[in-house]
Amino acid sequence: MAKGLRSARTARGWSQDRLVYEMRRFAERGLLDIASAASLKTYISEWENGRRAITDRYAVILRSLLGVTDAELRSETATQEQQVDGYTDLLSRIDAASSLSQAVVPSFLAQTELLRTMDRQLGASGLIDQMNGHLAAMEDALTFAVLPGARRPIAAALAGASTLAAWQALDAGAVDRAWRRYELAKKAAQDADSPLYLAHAMGEQAYVLAEAGRPQLAVELVRDAQHTHAERLSPRLRAWLAAAEAELCAAAGPGMEAAARAALERANALLPDDGETRDADMLSIFLNAGHLARWRGNVLAKLGDASAMDELYASLDSADASFVRASSGLHCDLTQAHLARGELEEARSHLQQARLVANRTGSVRYRRRVEMLTGRL
Repeated sequence: MAKGLRSARTARGWSQDRLVYEMRRFAERGLLDIASAASLKTYISEWENGRRAITDRYAVILRSLLGVTDAELRSETATQEQQVDGYTDLLSRIDAASSLSQAVVPSFLAQTELLRTMDRQLGASGLIDQMNGHLAAMEDALTFAVLPGARRPIAAALAGASTLAAWQALDAGAVDRAWRRYELAKKAAQDADSPLYLAHAMGEQAYVLAEAGRPQLAVELVRDAQHTHAERLSPRLRAWLAAAEAELCAAAGPGMEAAARAALERANALLPDDGETRDADMLSIFLNAGHLARWRGNVLAKLGDASAMDELYASLDSADASFVRASSGLHCDLTQAHLARGELEEARSHLQQARLVANRTGSVRYRRRVEMLTGRL
């Protein structure tokens, strides 16, 4: 079902006036010709009440601002019928797909890497069209690749891109789309015979369950991921999964503190001491001693441990500046740590920083956390 403009707008926490302002600003940056502010206010009201159809010109702007797909923004109104001979078209697609693993897969991987870089620096909301087109191209290629030797490299590329798309959807508050993207990633990982991508997709999918109010099920899923062909998982991925388990245990509430601390210790023991940041076998994973220290601070803050403060400030001083969106989470963690110590002024200062970054990157997920912490001040 379409998510609808009103739902997407309210998920962002925007009024109709704020949406008008953002549309005008977007148009000015892109030198686009759109209606006046007064007319836009009328259009938005009519769009949301079904009295006016959203034209393509405005749909492009709204998708970029709100981080939703076209189907979520408005109902599909038309379909296209193929006017070509079925067998001829099928065979041409199969012939084209047979050479993709060597010729096009590197381009797929490079495009995923570009989108990953833009995502962590600028946020996900403006990448929805590019990511959907990227996934569609890989899904189409995989559909018509016949033999395993041709399918595996395409499927591995699709698995990595799908987990990125799923995390972006979760950040934009589109939980149904996030869940479906993770399911796509898991199926692609199985097609690629890649336990690494399968375990990673399961580990990230657990966050959807946690944020949907099923923390115990989330913990079970991330634990199951760690036992999915464990002998074939890389040390860095195993450390990542252990750290994810620690965070999910800490978020699950009372009774899980010991499990959270044990998972943290396991993550620390598993992390390779090789000076690398990314997993050579799986570029989706970013984890070194600095990242793990920040993660440890997050878990300890959730547990109300006073030692979280040192870990978090050390992470703030050494944070990779390219992880812009993640800095909102770090400031949220510092807010939580200061609140646990009753230091309200410091908590307000970090919460303001978290809010600024969340708004700048369009992160609905971090914005919700900011609002939750605001309620505790």
